[in-house]
Amino acid sequence: MLAVKVLVFDTGGTILDWHSGLVATLNECGARRGVERRWYEFANEYRRRALRRMVGAVDPGFNIDDVHREVLDGMLAEERIDAFSPEDRRAITQRWHELENWPDFAAALARLRAQYVCVSFTILSLSLVIDTARSNGIIWDAVISCEMLKVYKTRPEAYRLAAKYLAVSPGDILMVACHNFDLDAARGEGYRTAFVRRPEEWGPAGPPTQYQIWHVIWSSPAFPSLPTFLGRDQSPRTGPVAVVAV
Repeated sequence: MLAVKVLVFDTGGTILDWHSGLVATLNECGARRGVERRWYEFANEYRRRALRRMVGAVDPGFNIDDVHREVLDGMLAEERIDAFSPEDRRAITQRWHELENWPDFAAALARLRAQYVCVSFTILSLSLVIDTARSNGIIWDAVISCEMLKVYKTRPEAYRLAAKYLAVSPGDILMVACHNFDLDAARGEGYRTAFVRRPEEWGPAGPPTQYQIWHVIWSSPAFPSLPTFLGRDQSPRTGPVAVVAV
């Protein structure tokens, strides 16, 4: 097996299909109120603005649930969508807590947990990760929400604190994510990195950035190949290593 002890997973996007869930609820609310928009574009902008508020934050005094509510209200005001009731707005923000995971993940996680400590390491709120874990049958060994650290990825301190609380060195941790900015920051603090492709994360628009995967040890469009790869890899390595594309 690969010489790591802990796998930490980005959760929003890598594990959870936020785009499909949000677009479905926005469509439902729009149909109920007679409001037509390109909801897939609205959902993407919603996500972008929330990320801008949270990524790199330091002791912000709010969490991503607060941001989801504030950003939604701001965007509806900009679009002059007054027809959405308080109940509609609650349904949209609550949908974040009801997202489905990508179908390739749960079985792969069960296999990985047989050999590794598997942790959600996320900018999402603790309650959001708990709710989606329970509804999707996901069992984490631990959840490290940046909400609890009071410093958010991609700040170097977030990765250092995660390693500290896990009581392992950064080189013993494999960061698994579909976002280059997360993997690059993790590698900068000594983590190993693995890239999972999520070409449908942003719906028809596709991912907002080009894939940059030269420093990862594994890259794949699906999670089931990760347990197989880790199980067959016997060689300890340090520093940049080759991409394994499966």
